[in-house]
Amino acid sequence: MTRTATLAIPPLPSLSDNSRLRLLSGSANTALSEEVARYLGMDLSPMVRKRFADGELYVQIQESIRGCDVYLMQPNCNPVNDHLMELLIMIDACRRASARQITAVIPYYGYARADRKTAGRESITAKLVANLITEAGANRILAMDLHSAQIQGYFDIPFDHVYAAPVLLDYLNSKNLSDIVVVSPDVGGVARARAFAKKLDDAPLAIIDKRRQAHNVAEVMNVIGDVAGKTAVMVDDMIDTAGTICEGARILRENGAGQVYACITHPVFSPPASQRMSSGLFEEVIAANTIPVPEERQFPQLTTISVANIIGETIWRIHEESSVSSMFR
Repeated sequence: MTRTATLAIPPLPSLSDNSRLRLLSGSANTALSEEVARYLGMDLSPMVRKRFADGELYVQIQESIRGCDVYLMQPNCNPVNDHLMELLIMIDACRRASARQITAVIPYYGYARADRKTAGRESITAKLVANLITEAGANRILAMDLHSAQIQGYFDIPFDHVYAAPVLLDYLNSKNLSDIVVVSPDVGGVARARAFAKKLDDAPLAIIDKRRQAHNVAEVMNVIGDVAGKTAVMVDDMIDTAGTICEGARILRENGAGQVYACITHPVFSPPASQRMSSGLFEEVIAANTIPVPEERQFPQLTTISVANIIGETIWRIHEESSVSSMFR
């Protein structure tokens, strides 16, 4: 059963009745949107969403947003194409309703892994998605833990990039784990793992060297660093099919790690991820709630940590035109 922990940032006062801040939610993660609304002391703006018989999506906002600063909550998770299209329609509806500023709040940015060409005749789909969102009418983007930080540069509008690390670190610290080593599951994640390790009292760092043979398939070769007898905390931005991280956990066990934890932001959990992660390799899999995890994909080792306070605080600071980066210093 999933255990959910919400780690607190001091709550903000309720917004005044004449505030021009409006928060709308797509269908991808309404539970997170409702948490963000509670943090801000407001209600989600009413909206009609439906699907026609031929599959076309329909959106209508049920209150005036003329002259308002509108924040649209919508992670682009599975089914990614439907949720992306819904976001574009929401943006267009807000633009046509004369919103003053439209901010797309995207806790999980779909297609982020297609951020460059690795072979001939490929699309850089992360850039295409950026173009679509901008052309639809968004004035600003707020996203969490991008798979590739360079995606910010694909947008020619303001982009706020925030991190789930504060709440994940708070939860880990509450467990009082001893002799921690932070592990990057691949060379590309070293910067993320190093930053995480610094916040865990400068914990040592280990790296899993692997050779990827195909999409969603990874062959782990060896571990760089000492993990024998230690509590290994594997840090990554997402888990998709869990092949890479489970193979990493297996080799950490073979190299003498006493306990293995996984700490990630986006629980994509495509099959057979749940079966792989519940096989006994991990003591606990700690994930943020940027993406809802259906009941059939949950497993006993999964702990969900809410990032609603971080997103809510960021929205408030953007609205008040104050610093966002100071939240993470």
